[in-house]
Amino acid sequence: MPTGVAIRDAREQLFDAAERVLLRDGPNALTSRAVTTEAGCAKGVLHRHFADFDAFLAELVLDRIGRIDHQAAALRDSAGTGTVAGNLTGALMALFGSVAVAIVGLVTSRDDLRARLRQAMPTGVPVLTEAAAMIASYLTIERELGRIAAEFDIDTLAPTLIGAVHMLFADRKGTPPEAGAVHKVVTAVIAGVAQ
Repeated sequence: MPTGVAIRDAREQLFDAAERVLLRDGPNALTSRAVTTEAGCAKGVLHRHFADFDAFLAELVLDRIGRIDHQAAALRDSAGTGTVAGNLTGALMALFGSVAVAIVGLVTSRDDLRARLRQAMPTGVPVLTEAAAMIASYLTIERELGRIAAEFDIDTLAPTLIGAVHMLFADRKGTPPEAGAVHKVVTAVIAGVAQ
């Protein structure tokens, strides 16, 4: 690629390229060279925008976590409509059907990345922690609406749902589960909770 060619929104272009490499080839294939090649730019572009590759990866993870906020708002807006199991199934399908599973694999495979993320997020596994918070905020609203029994511990139920559904999606190379399989797990986890 010729030098001196302006790249629009280089940060987002690099993030999107990293996401494609991550989804296609997995966390071990994610290198600065792979990202810049996928983005169609010189390697120096990445280092002009980020201190080093781990700084880039940390920003990528934080950017993708930010997208969960939009999903959380949509899930909260669905409270009181449809069924609790249906709303949770849709939200979890959207969450784990995205790059979230690959991001979890990336975070768990890179010690330096985890160390950087600990500065911004001192507890939990990035993406999974935010996903559990999304589910908990939704379930809290449903409990206030009387659609979830008051005596259930939402702070335990939310990560239980995340863990159970994450297991369905965890095989990066396998066929993703269908909505029916996710709904079955959600229904089993919330049995006795939904009213």
